Amino acid sequence: MTGVEQRPYRAGFGCFVGRPNAGKSTLTNAIVGTKIAITSNKPQTTRHVIRAVLHRPDSQLVLVDTPGLHRPRTLLGERLNDLVRTTWTEVDVIGLCIPADEPVGRGDRFISGELSELKATVIAVVTKTDLVDKRRLAEQLLAVSELGDFAAVVPVSAVSGHQVDTLVDVMTGHLPPSPQLYPDDMLTDEPEQVLVAELIREAALEGVRDELPHSIAVVVEEMIPEGQLMKIYADVYVERPSQKAIVLGHRASRLKEVGTTARKQIEELLGTRVYLDLHVRVAKEWQRDPKQLRKLGF
Repeated sequence: MTGVEQRPYRAGFGCFVGRPNAGKSTLTNAIVGTKIAITSNKPQTTRHVIRAVLHRPDSQLVLVDTPGLHRPRTLLGERLNDLVRTTWTEVDVIGLCIPADEPVGRGDRFISGELSELKATVIAVVTKTDLVDKRRLAEQLLAVSELGDFAAVVPVSAVSGHQVDTLVDVMTGHLPPSPQLYPDDMLTDEPEQVLVAELIREAALEGVRDELPHSIAVVVEEMIPEGQLMKIYADVYVERPSQKAIVLGHRASRLKEVGTTARKQIEELLGTRVYLDLHVRVAKEWQRDPKQLRKLGF
């Protein structure tokens, strides 16, 4: 017998939570190494629970991506918050993300309080460490550690990759011993159509900064493989005719840009050439209408 103790194989679910724009999706992408959760510098861009699967020789970490928790102003907002809370009760380890470059605030305290009542192991993750100097980081780590009783406090930068592996080590260490949950070649269990719709929505959000972050929804109507080509027909929904004009741009120039950007990303995702047909449609006040929300996949 050798003196090396065989670590049991561990597998389970983890998620990152935090205020909108705390860097959760970017961190998920950095850990898995592919673009699965959409990222944007607008708060509240994540709407679907996206699972990303990280395979390691001795463990499997399944990351669930949640929308940021926020004070809801619409029915959509309330449903997003319910989604977050449901996710929290089903995971083994939670990373509470707090950016290094913003003071710890009321929102962070509120979420930390909610997390303290769960069975899951909670780790504090100080994100965006590339944006601050050492002294500021040390102050932030201290402020964060005083927020609650965390199993660990880990500073990371998803952008530079600093400490990303360390964070994964810490998270997998808190997973239960378990056989593999997903096959080796699986990176996400989101259906392709959802991922394609998210990539289109991300492209549509670029450049309209603050004007309509929440008012855009995308539905992929059809994906038809034809030989080496995938034909994709998708509708971009907004709430008002004035917003439709913004998304279209002068002589539909903006929509063309959105199509070009999204097509490149989709081709990378699917590994095949893509023909993308986009239309902009108005669905009045869809965020407040249960029937429209259902139709748009919420």
